[in-house]
Amino acid sequence: MIEKSNYTSKIHFDVSFSEPQAHYAAVKMSIKEIHADFIDVKMPVWSPGSYLVREYSKQVERFSVEDQVGYEKISKNTWRIFTKNKSSIVINYHIYGFETSVRTNFINDEHAFIVPTATFLHIDGNIDSPVTVTIRPAENWSSISTGLEQIDTHTFYAPDFDILYDSPFEVGNQDIWTIQASNVEHEFAMVGGGTYDKERLSADVKKIVEEETRIWGSNPNKKYVFITHNYQSGGGGLEHLNSTVLGASRTAYSNEGSYKTYLSLIAHEYFHLWNVKRLRPKALGPFNYDQENYTTGLWIMEGFTSYYDNLIIKRCGFFSELEYLNLLANDFTTVLNRPGHHIQSAAEASFDAWIKYYRQDENSPNSSISYYNKGAMLTVLLDLKIIAASKGTKKLDHVLKEAYNHFYLDQNRGFEEDEFQRLVEEFTGISVSDIFKAAHENGELDYNAYFNLVGYEIIDINAESKTLGIGISHQKNDGIQTVTAVERGSGAWDGGLNVRDELIAINGIRLDLKDKEYDYFMQHSNEGDILDILIARDGIIKELKIEIRAANKKLFRIQPVKEQSEEQKQLAEFWLS
Repeated sequence: MIEKSNYTSKIHFDVSFSEPQAHYAAVKMSIKEIHADFIDVKMPVWSPGSYLVREYSKQVERFSVEDQVGYEKISKNTWRIFTKNKSSIVINYHIYGFETSVRTNFINDEHAFIVPTATFLHIDGNIDSPVTVTIRPAENWSSISTGLEQIDTHTFYAPDFDILYDSPFEVGNQDIWTIQASNVEHEFAMVGGGTYDKERLSADVKKIVEEETRIWGSNPNKKYVFITHNYQSGGGGLEHLNSTVLGASRTAYSNEGSYKTYLSLIAHEYFHLWNVKRLRPKALGPFNYDQENYTTGLWIMEGFTSYYDNLIIKRCGFFSELEYLNLLANDFTTVLNRPGHHIQSAAEASFDAWIKYYRQDENSPNSSISYYNKGAMLTVLLDLKIIAASKGTKKLDHVLKEAYNHFYLDQNRGFEEDEFQRLVEEFTGISVSDIFKAAHENGELDYNAYFNLVGYEIIDINAESKTLGIGISHQKNDGIQTVTAVERGSGAWDGGLNVRDELIAINGIRLDLKDKEYDYFMQHSNEGDILDILIARDGIIKELKIEIRAANKKLFRIQPVKEQSEEQKQLAEFWLS
C-alpha cells in the first residue's frame, strides 16, 4: 500500500454493486479542476491484446450528470459535458456485464470481473491523467485482486489511463495466496473453485517465472497477479502489464495433460510481460482506444510467444522431449492443413486480425491462417538458424534480451519490423531475410533445411497414405445432415456444394440417421468416382455431381535424423535444454 501523499488525482471513480444478481455495476466518475466550457468523455472500443473492436459503450446505460449539468452524446462512445462555469462535475452511469471471457465484464451474485476498458471513461486528450478508483464490494464479498497500487482498503491508484486500462479487477471471494519468485510477489486469485493443488501449482509457476526472467535478464514488476476463472469448461488468456486473466476448467488440474496445458497458458501470458507489453511494435503503444491499431508484427509478438510457451514448459521439466516436439509439430500440421496458408501470409494475418482472426466464419480455413501458429513455425526456424550459425553460442533467448534492452530499457519505444530484423542481424552477424520475407509471403520454406542444422527432421507421416472424400464437414441436428464447411480445392468445392446445404441422398440412397450410408460411400469409392448427391438448399431440391478426391491431410512429426553428428547433437542439446 502506498502513502496517500504520494499521489495526486483530479479524476476519481467509485464502483459499486447494488444489483449484481442482474449483472450491473454502478459507476460514479468525479472530475475536479475543469477549465473549459465543455469536456468530452470517452469509452474505449477495444482492449489491448485482443484485436477486435468490441464497442464497449453498448453496455453503458442510465448516463447522467449531477447538478443539472447538460450533456449530449456525440458519437457511439463519446459524451460531451457542458461544464460552463463549473470547476468540478460528477457523472453517473451503469455498466451491464454478463459475457464470459477474459476481455469483457462479468458480474453476478458471486463475483465481479471488471475490465477497465469496458468500464471507465476518460477525458478526450487527457489519457495521461492520474486516476484513483474505489471498489465497493457487494455484501458478503471480501476481496479485491488487481495489479494497481493500493492506497486505501478499497482504493487504488494509476498514474495514467494506459495503466488503469491495463489493470483488471476481480472482486468477490476468490481464493488468494502469494509466492515470491524472481524477487517479485506473485498473487494467485482463483475464482470458481477447482481441483488445484496450491503447493504444487506455486512451485511449478515459480519455475516458469524464474526461467522467463532468466531469458529476459530482469523482471520489471514489484507485484504480479494471476487471475484464473475456473468454469465447467474454459480456456484462454489475456496479458496485462503486471497481471493476466486466465480461463480454465475447474477439474483440469487433476489431469496431467490438461494441467500441463494450463501451465503452458501461464507461460504464454507471463512471457507477454516482456514480449508485447514492453518490447513491442510501434503500433502497440501508446494506444488509440477509439479505433484499430494496425501492425504486421503480431506474428512476432504472438508467434514468438507461442513458440516459447511450450519450450519453457519443456525447459522446466514438465514436458518430455517427445511431448514438446509433438506440440511443436502440431503448429505445422494446423497451418499446412488449412487451404488458407496459400492465401494469407503471417504478416497479412497480423494486420487483418481486426476483421478476420476474431471473426471466424465457415470459409476462414480456406482464406486465412493464425499468426500464432504460423508465427511459431517461423520462430523455431529463426532460433535454429541462430543456434547453428553461432555454433551453439547464441540462441533466440539472447536476441530477445538484446532487443528488450535496446528498444525498451534504453529507448523506451516501439520498433518497426525492419528495425527488429536489423537488430537480429547485427547481433547475430547472419542474415535472417529468408524468414522475415517468408512472413510476408504465402510460399513455404524448406523446413528441413533448418531442422537438419541441429540433427532433426520434420516429416509428414501421412505422406504415403491416402484418404478419400469430398471435402466437407457436416453435422446432424434433429435428423437433418447439414454441410458446415467446404474445403477449397475439394470435389465439393468445385462441384458447388454449399455450407447450409441439407444432405438428403447419395447415388439414390437416402442418408440414414447414423451416418452409416455417408461413411460407406466415402470408404468404398475410388478416387475420381462421381457421386450424385441430392440436397435441399433453402427449401429447393437440387442434384449435384461431386467427385471423390484424395484429401491429402498432413500429420507432422519432428524427430532426430538417423545419424546425428556430434556437432548436431550438441546443437540440439543447446536448443532443447
